[in-house]
Amino acid sequence: MDSDLISSHCVWATWNVYNGRSLSGTPLAERDRKVTEKMSENGTCSRILTLDSMNPCIQKVEYAVRGPIVIRAVELEKELQQGVKKPFTEVIKANIGDAHAMGQKPITFLRQVSAICLYPELMNDNKFPEDVKQKAARILQACGGHSIGAYSASQGIEVIRQDVAKYIERRDGGILSDPNNIYLSTGASDSIVTMLKLLVSGQGKSRTGVMIPIPQYPLYSAALAELDAVQVNYYLDEENCWALDIDELRRSLMEARKHCDPKVLCIINPGNPTGQVQSRKCIEDVIRFAAEENLFLMADEVYQDNVYAKGCAFHSFKKVLFEMGPKYSEKLELASFHSTSKGYMGECGFRGGYMEVINMDPAVKQQLTKLVSVRLCPPVPGQALLDVIVNPPKPGEPSYKQFISEKQAVLSNLAEKARLTEEILNQSPGIRCNPVQGAMYSFPRIHIPEKAVKLAQAEGQAPDMYFCMKLLEETGICVVPGSGFGQREGTHHFRMTILPPTDKLKSLLERLKDFHQKFTEEYS
Repeated sequence: MDSDLISSHCVWATWNVYNGRSLSGTPLAERDRKVTEKMSENGTCSRILTLDSMNPCIQKVEYAVRGPIVIRAVELEKELQQGVKKPFTEVIKANIGDAHAMGQKPITFLRQVSAICLYPELMNDNKFPEDVKQKAARILQACGGHSIGAYSASQGIEVIRQDVAKYIERRDGGILSDPNNIYLSTGASDSIVTMLKLLVSGQGKSRTGVMIPIPQYPLYSAALAELDAVQVNYYLDEENCWALDIDELRRSLMEARKHCDPKVLCIINPGNPTGQVQSRKCIEDVIRFAAEENLFLMADEVYQDNVYAKGCAFHSFKKVLFEMGPKYSEKLELASFHSTSKGYMGECGFRGGYMEVINMDPAVKQQLTKLVSVRLCPPVPGQALLDVIVNPPKPGEPSYKQFISEKQAVLSNLAEKARLTEEILNQSPGIRCNPVQGAMYSFPRIHIPEKAVKLAQAEGQAPDMYFCMKLLEETGICVVPGSGFGQREGTHHFRMTILPPTDKLKSLLERLKDFHQKFTEEYS
């Protein structure tokens, strides 16, 4: 076997060990074992890339949503397929906001336009309405070679950026949006990380601090670890439906200034994993705070279509900023983010999204454009899908009635499942679930007996990880421990999606409730 092949096997084996993959017994694992033994015998196992030599920041990265518990869920699925007997017949993955994987049907209009963009010969098929064909033709006309297989401009296709700007203007009541301030991206995650790359600098006490909510979406902590930035936690108020409190922001900021340079404030609205929807007054208070403290504001608004609770409404940070007048709208630096993956669409796999930047220094904007150009361009099919989302059928067009009917059905169903989740979980004495006002998740607080806490700690696990792993092994229900999102000391939670079909969600919630009662009795 030549040295290049030996080296590649060495690295692959290391990666498998690091990720805790259970590959023992597979032909590949056996082959890796023999290769490693031979390398050791010959003295040729001098790896360039090892855990000691690799980028230390990468080892700090954690992403709970796809962490060890999800790896185990996949293993359990395979065991069930192989006929291994379990106390359940299927694994229910309630760990991630992947609507279509949970059975949500795609919106017809979105898929029809995408289909023609991918295979233009369908333009001749009379099954497709005329407005679908017109939308697809307009997108293809803007693509290189009239094909979505061609690269686009790094910032995104100009026509699509124009449509995004018009969408923002409609959403925000006519407040102008400049297409040159729009950057299309690979989902919202890519543009969030890109913006953090621009913002992070300095060393020691001058190192950039980034304020993030706790609980938070692990993208933020993972990105900050990779960039070696300073994570500055501010805690949402669980006793007040996970509201954001300005006094807590101020406490967090003052404490952070003792050891770093906090210059970024991240907001997730509607909240992930907590499902709260911020009031307009809260948004105004945040904007005043950011302006007074000279902070760059990042507004993650990917769940803007997902608002269910009566009395709640989505207010974009940009809209509120401009309605507060020039004192704020001409000063505050803001980046806001949206995605094709959530809302009523749930088109996660297309990886479409956008970022809008406000009041960015023109010289920095040139650097941003340079940075995104390194990746050439966002996926063009995702750009095309985004265009259909921001430029949907209008009243009177052939596809309008079906589109509106399907959109409203999805959102109504999610609202009902949000209500059910809160209602059923709160029937258990040891579980407390705040109202799911928006987004796609609940983040209930659970009581874990002291005996179980000590057993978990003895095994080097967070107590809620211990609970969630037991839940998975005994019921097949896969949820994510709250410790992966951050939580106040001494509290325990888990995050679950509300996306499973209603009947399956009811069953899941009842089984989860029963399991918690049994778990509590066993460890009390």
